[in-house]
Amino acid sequence: MDVTVRGVSDWQWAKPFWLAVVLAVCGAQATYGQEKYETPQQTNEKIQQLATLARAHPVDTPIGSGDLLHIDVFDVPELSRDVRVSDAGDISYPLIPGKIQASGQTPFQLEEKLEQLLIENGLVSHPQVSVFVKEQNSQPISIVGAVQHTMVYQVVRPTTLLEVLSAAGGITDDAGSVILITRQAPPGTAKIEATSTKSDSGSDQQIITIRLQDLLESGNSVYNVPVYGGDVVSVPRAGIVYVMGFGVAQPGGYVMQSHGDQVTVLKAVALAHGLTSFAKADDAVIMRTNPATGNRDQIPVRLKEIQNRKADDVPMKSNDILYIPDSRGKRMLARGTEAMLGIGSQVAIYRVH
Repeated sequence: MDVTVRGVSDWQWAKPFWLAVVLAVCGAQATYGQEKYETPQQTNEKIQQLATLARAHPVDTPIGSGDLLHIDVFDVPELSRDVRVSDAGDISYPLIPGKIQASGQTPFQLEEKLEQLLIENGLVSHPQVSVFVKEQNSQPISIVGAVQHTMVYQVVRPTTLLEVLSAAGGITDDAGSVILITRQAPPGTAKIEATSTKSDSGSDQQIITIRLQDLLESGNSVYNVPVYGGDVVSVPRAGIVYVMGFGVAQPGGYVMQSHGDQVTVLKAVALAHGLTSFAKADDAVIMRTNPATGNRDQIPVRLKEIQNRKADDVPMKSNDILYIPDSRGKRMLARGTEAMLGIGSQVAIYRVH
């Protein structure tokens, strides 16, 4: 798990137990990095590798509004030209009356339709028509959020989630643990149930949520879903948890970069370099914003019981504040003792000289 830390280190009060916890967590992180692509570079290399292996077989993509087509009639150069598909999805062609519907058809289907119209209008007896999509503008996929390059990807063939992530250069170092795909669902489309979470946020919109860890490590193609023109692929940035108070050695904010691994109270304390000698562990609280009221609720946390495995570790959410107070009287007494020891040492040295 990578973390970004903001705070001031003060290891001198850390308890031996928390030192052991930190070392254990660091060891677990090293193992996690070897097995689960800890760094963004390793993750992005895996995305590119899987995208290449899972590349869909090319087929004709339907023509859409805004596409630029090149139509070639063999041996009839005066009928060969570039045409733009209108917003209504049709094209105009010389000497053929009316509009020709192009949107929704593949280039091969449009070729057959134009050959038939050329024969019906007495223009060419045995036409051979070729249609080539010269400029694709009708199938955009927007890729936004915590990716190396936000971009619009034009679909020219069946495309998968891994391919568009690879085209965007992969994820950034502050990417969260999920990928969201938002698309317009056709009217009457039933909600799809799959291993990955899929839910409707409205009558005409569908949001597909896929865990990054599942996509990269499961080997199950159900997570590498097809993406289509009009989709928005979003990689939300990881949240931040805050560990505050004089009861921890290094208070500050920590970016949650676990790519699916749950951040808990015990892990947050370990990342903050453990408790000080005067921490009031059983007086700790999580301050969490209540979405209904907007106020911060206080959730009591009994760290000693968690430490002694008498209580379950508490999961943390983005923007949570874990506050751990200390005993001011003990801290002041310790500082006074240190000062007296310092004075005594100076006196002893003075007498020796």
